[in-house]
Amino acid sequence: MTGIGPVEPVNSPDAQETYEIIGADTPRLAHRWKAASPRVRRATLCAAALAAATAGVIALLPPKPSGPTSTLIPIPWPSTVTTFRYTGLAATFDSAPASGLFRFAVTVHSGPPVTLRVDGAAVAGLTARISPAQTTTTINAGTTRRITVQISVIRCTGLPLDRHRPSLAVTLRNTRAIQHHRFIFGGTYPDDLATLLHTACDPLPPRPSTRTQAEAIEAPYSQNMD
Repeated sequence: MTGIGPVEPVNSPDAQETYEIIGADTPRLAHRWKAASPRVRRATLCAAALAAATAGVIALLPPKPSGPTSTLIPIPWPSTVTTFRYTGLAATFDSAPASGLFRFAVTVHSGPPVTLRVDGAAVAGLTARISPAQTTTTINAGTTRRITVQISVIRCTGLPLDRHRPSLAVTLRNTRAIQHHRFIFGGTYPDDLATLLHTACDPLPPRPSTRTQAEAIEAPYSQNMD
């Protein structure tokens, strides 16, 4: 045999080291535990205790959700969160027989602010706009804005003087959409609008006189002489 240095057997007490021999059966666990030093045994026991404690803590934690726990709430359509309520006349028709001022309460219940524009009275021959003159008004969520709408008669031809379901045409806008919508009003609104239409287009004719002009000039009675 040729080589350098002395040949030492495996697990030589002189070298104080252990060697794993490739291809041989490894010692059984019980034998390895007995052969391990006290320091190695303590370290192994500590590692096992730590692993058991970690596993217990993980078992107590709630399971992680597979997906997002909350879904995004979509922004509502402006027409679904806006209500329009008629509250009465702002002025009589005496000063301006061809137009009238109508009061409304507009409420936005939720979502982003809604911008409102009044486009018309939804019938030919009438115009409608917010008064004092402005194009739009913005209502924040959870608030009510009181507005006055001026409705004017511009043409009486073909105008129905009695409307059972009068409405306003409006445009509603929020960060989701722009919607053209009609609000139909009950209560006293149909009667008030009919009064405006009759005042502008069907005024009451003057009452005919039952006496002629000559009769009016005459004395209230005549006296016959024999």
